[in-house]
Amino acid sequence: MKTLKNKTAQEILNNPDYLAISYGGYRQNSRNIQPTIQELKEDMKILSAMGVKILRTYNVQVPLPHASNVLKAIKELKNEDPSFEMYVMLGAWIDCQNAWTGHVPNHDVESENNAGEIDRAISLAKAHPDIVKIIAVGNEAMVRWATSYFVRPNVILKWVNHLQNLKKTGDLPKDLWITSSDDFSSWGAGDPSYHCEDLTNLIKAVDYISMHTYPMHNSHYNPAFWLVPENEYELSDSEKIESVMQRALNFAKDQYEAVVKYVQSLGVNKPVHIGESGWASISNEHYGASGSKAADEYKSGRYYQLMRAWTYKEKISCFYFEAFDEQWKDANNPEGSENHFGLINLIGQAKYAIWDLVDNGVFNGLTRNGIKITKTYKGEKKKLLSDVLVPPLQKEATFNY
Repeated sequence: MKTLKNKTAQEILNNPDYLAISYGGYRQNSRNIQPTIQELKEDMKILSAMGVKILRTYNVQVPLPHASNVLKAIKELKNEDPSFEMYVMLGAWIDCQNAWTGHVPNHDVESENNAGEIDRAISLAKAHPDIVKIIAVGNEAMVRWATSYFVRPNVILKWVNHLQNLKKTGDLPKDLWITSSDDFSSWGAGDPSYHCEDLTNLIKAVDYISMHTYPMHNSHYNPAFWLVPENEYELSDSEKIESVMQRALNFAKDQYEAVVKYVQSLGVNKPVHIGESGWASISNEHYGASGSKAADEYKSGRYYQLMRAWTYKEKISCFYFEAFDEQWKDANNPEGSENHFGLINLIGQAKYAIWDLVDNGVFNGLTRNGIKITKTYKGEKKKLLSDVLVPPLQKEATFNY
């Protein structure tokens, strides 16, 4: 039986054959109900069949053993089959003082919980050096719209330097890569008020830049690219939709290139990869039928196809958000967009983005919660397209989103 050569982060992050994805295995509407090891192994097999070989997790918080159980599930699968290949970008959640407490967040002081979070990430990376290839210090932890918890760059820099020093002393593998995963603007590519010495030093300290881009969200918050221009008013609905999805792709490309340009302007030559980008298939909020009309399953699938094609060609790792729908994220609003970013829904149906994988038989013999993987809309594209929302015209720009 084939045993795999141990790969490094440097080898897998610029390799188009190592598909990356953001992963949460939660099935229920509360994170208090943790997925079992067996359920996680089910998911690992499904993702492996999809060609995914790198997962991103988000926290190692107490009492949430999700990330550590993911590592156990992968270890068991590797023991059962030494040719099984799956790596992890392990997230350590970072907060400011008073985050999520009901008290006023103090963004200039970090949470006392951060040190324990980093220690747990270190322990898991040391216990699973063949699986954990990256530690990400914080998730959207520096962007100011994360008003509940964001911190200043000096906090992220402190912990990145701590982890880099542990690599130097041999307490962590020297080829373990350290980053922070944050919005494109947090990496200096948007509002220049983010530019500061601590950010410059952070860019120099990380092994690579992990940046986020979400054209779907910007279809509400920054919709100029999203509105159908006057010279396209006479196009068919399908042509308008394809044109707007191409603009969405270019929007993401522009944000990526802006990060690359800013990093290079500092005299730094570091890889830049996409830590998150995705598109919800349902929304009853800003992005749905009464808003920007961005969220539907066809557009989410088209965005996935466009992003995968571009990043594959350019050898950019894209931790696409996300593998499976998770209903805990907006538990009181079942049709909230945060619950519907997955490529596979909660009843084992592959969304339009990956219908081709069902057709190609990659899921044969695999189940999730005992359910075979089938296609949404019973695979009938005509029914799928009947639910597509045509984006607003420019002359409707005063529409109350």
